[in-house]
Amino acid sequence: MSSMSTSAIRLRKKKNVKKGIQFCLMVCGASGTGRTTFVNTLCNRSVLPGKDSDDPSTAHHEEGIKIKPQTIELELDEEGTRVSLTVVDTPGFGDNIDNEACFAEILTYLERLYDDILAEESRIKRNPRFRDNRVHVLLYFLMRRLSPRVNVIPVIGKADSLTPLELAESKKLIMEDIEHYRIPVYNFPYDIEEDDEDTVEENAELRGLMPFAIVGSEDVIEVDGRRMRARQYPWGIVEVENPRHSDFLAIRSALLHSHLADLKEITHDFLYENYRTEKLSKSVDPSGIMSASGMTGGGMENESLDPQSLASQSVRLKEEQLKREEEKLREIEIKVQREIESKRQELLARESQLKELESRMGRGETQQQMPGGFGGLGEEEEAEAGMER
Repeated sequence: MSSMSTSAIRLRKKKNVKKGIQFCLMVCGASGTGRTTFVNTLCNRSVLPGKDSDDPSTAHHEEGIKIKPQTIELELDEEGTRVSLTVVDTPGFGDNIDNEACFAEILTYLERLYDDILAEESRIKRNPRFRDNRVHVLLYFLMRRLSPRVNVIPVIGKADSLTPLELAESKKLIMEDIEHYRIPVYNFPYDIEEDDEDTVEENAELRGLMPFAIVGSEDVIEVDGRRMRARQYPWGIVEVENPRHSDFLAIRSALLHSHLADLKEITHDFLYENYRTEKLSKSVDPSGIMSASGMTGGGMENESLDPQSLASQSVRLKEEQLKREEEKLREIEIKVQREIESKRQELLARESQLKELESRMGRGETQQQMPGGFGGLGEEEEAEAGMER
């Protein structure tokens, strides 16, 4: 890793320790997929309550989806880096016979958060206490209609219920479906020519794990003198943080450490900017037809948002950001040079004035010392004065 990237990471860590980080995670999945256990394991505490058993007399009622955001404070490392983590749970998702309304409900929620940002940016005087609640990453559910609004990471919950062969086959089939249906997921983008070796190696490894096979547990048991989160079975123990048993450690590190900043940047620079463009274009075009964004009416078919495009968009956004920063530095440099030149000219003008003043003062003293000067009369003038007397 280059010294520049290392110093940038250190500076970011220092800033994060001082100010803290705001990060928003949404989890979607039908009941029984391990959504609650995963969140509680990720946060190392009970954040989401378990679902009560269904009442047989009301089991046929379809209550629909509920969106429940909850914010907690986590300390990520020994340096004291804090994250204000908002977990958005979606109980009821996928539990109905017709789940079409679930898509619209979640999409409306995501876009409402974008609208809040758009409204705040449009104010002349912004609220310093305004909180950005945009969702930076969504886990579990693969949805084409939500992917243009949020970074989606595919996850297999309760992975310990599958044999190694079944798990490998499930991962293979899921990734084939993602590629076939061009579902734009967050695939840990990297550029071999631009990024350093560590970044390329790390992102390639994470991409190879997708979809992440997760085993969660809220139970802490002792194994060989070590206390750990694990699941106890008659045939053995499944360790949550053992890479041979689960991808939990990899996804936790990606979400709360290595890729947290990248997820936030893509949310703001790409996903939100796309939505902002569409929203403003729609407000200008009364017909609601937006050829620039590839959307007509209420549709959301945007073929440019496949995984490869998302990777290239991320690289392009970073390049544009670097160009903007370089332009700002050049503008600052030009401004400083102009100020220096202006001060130099001002000093030269004052020096010239000072020399001219000194010259005048020197001429005045010379005239005083010269005969007939201002200091007295000459000999002829004195003689004439005596004759007159």
